[in-house]
Amino acid sequence: MTDMTDDAPARLGTFERGLTLWVALAMGTGIALGAAAPGMIHAIAGAEVASVNLVVAVLIWAMVYPMMVNVDFGAVAGVARQPRGLVITLVINWLIKPFTMAALAVLFFDHVFAPWIAPEDAQQYIAGLILLGAAPCTAMVFVWSQLVRGDATYTLVQVSVNDLVMVVAFAPIVALLLGVTEIAVPWSTLVIATLLYVVLPLAAGWLTRRWLGTPKAIAAFSARIKPISMIGLIATVAILFALQGQVILDRPFIIALIALPILIQSYAIFAIAYAAAYALRVPHRIAAPCAMIGTSNFFELAVAVAISLFGLHSGAALATVVGVLVEVPVMLSLVAFANRTRNRFA
Repeated sequence: MTDMTDDAPARLGTFERGLTLWVALAMGTGIALGAAAPGMIHAIAGAEVASVNLVVAVLIWAMVYPMMVNVDFGAVAGVARQPRGLVITLVINWLIKPFTMAALAVLFFDHVFAPWIAPEDAQQYIAGLILLGAAPCTAMVFVWSQLVRGDATYTLVQVSVNDLVMVVAFAPIVALLLGVTEIAVPWSTLVIATLLYVVLPLAAGWLTRRWLGTPKAIAAFSARIKPISMIGLIATVAILFALQGQVILDRPFIIALIALPILIQSYAIFAIAYAAAYALRVPHRIAAPCAMIGTSNFFELAVAVAISLFGLHSGAALATVVGVLVEVPVMLSLVAFANRTRNRFA
């Protein structure tokens, strides 16, 4: 695969070690910016094509590109010799995650939270959570993989196969769990997001490797551009919170209620995938990204489908947005856990 060793400790720089603090500051800055400069935020929100925000897309591209430079195309064939990580990814994302999210959503909003939420609102929140659970991550997982020193090539294969499955499985699973027979999936959103977040950065990474030529030059270049990923992450968080800041301020109780099952789902899915990888003796450089893919969500697709099915101001759309807000802090905590437990793996 790559030259990463399984037992090497994660070498995080000063900026990366303080990433939780920077993300917290970005959240606060985003909320303040949304209140202080609503015109600018409205302009950013309007820069969309097929429900994909172009500003956020550029920032995510900046996050993904440094990871793609590390992809060794000559090693892709080696994935077939280590299929266990890929199998875990597929089982978690398509046979477990959508159904556990739906079960948790029904448990909390039809029963636990019933005294505080109207039944019609509860059904909207359940629908939004189902959409989140059925949309596994495409782009951000490259950032999490980089932070846990994951195998860039294997992560790419995992995400690519996951995207292929999503094309044929997303709509039927959502339709089944929502109990409807027809569902309008914005395929343009799925295609454009995949091009922006996977295909174009991958092509750029390949061209960069060809231009640099030697492994030493590639390693030196990767080290220089690595901070771009972190800066892109911070800027993305700030913009997302600026876009949704008013909702957070206006409905904090509802936000907290929606966040609870998402938190339980996230940590539970990570635990299942990580434990399975440990039991099957999957190397940490594959096991950690494997668990991250199942834990994080393709929020652009989930939000777009929620809006197309239920409306911009629906409870379903709000639930998918809460998933965006919860994801970054949760994933940072799991990155820290994965790095601390690296030496437990074979």
